[in-house]
Amino acid sequence: MSREHHYEVNVRWTGNTGAGTAKYLEYGRDHEVSAAGKPRLLGTADPAFLGTADRWNPEELLVASLSQCHMLTYLALCARDRIVVYSYEDNATGVMTEERGNSGRFAEVVLNPTVVITDLEQIDRATELHHQANQTCFIAKSVNFPVRHRPIVRAD
Repeated sequence: MSREHHYEVNVRWTGNTGAGTAKYLEYGRDHEVSAAGKPRLLGTADPAFLGTADRWNPEELLVASLSQCHMLTYLALCARDRIVVYSYEDNATGVMTEERGNSGRFAEVVLNPTVVITDLEQIDRATELHHQANQTCFIAKSVNFPVRHRPIVRAD
């Protein structure tokens, strides 16, 4: 049986400098992303597209979403396999290429999680679970580019 899950967010442009979008180079790309009961997220465009570096851009948020989804899926799989994870940190990267016609697309995202588990004998299984997490993650299954992973798993 399939179930549907619904998500609602509000995106509000805050970059009107007084003349709206009358001139491409003169309006701000700043915006706010919000959802009921959550703090506002301050967004903008990538600095390459006239945004500012001090706010989140959609490309960073896409990479973050993939990293978060993989982590949460992986932790659930480890818990089900009785693998105790003590720490998890990912330095994820994404590559987007611009194309003709003022467009572009992501070529890939690479997840680089470093995971610390409690049992040295479970390192192989804990490493294998990254592949399963990649195949199961809702967000990774929804994108049309490869999401690769290069995990490091160690026991302390």
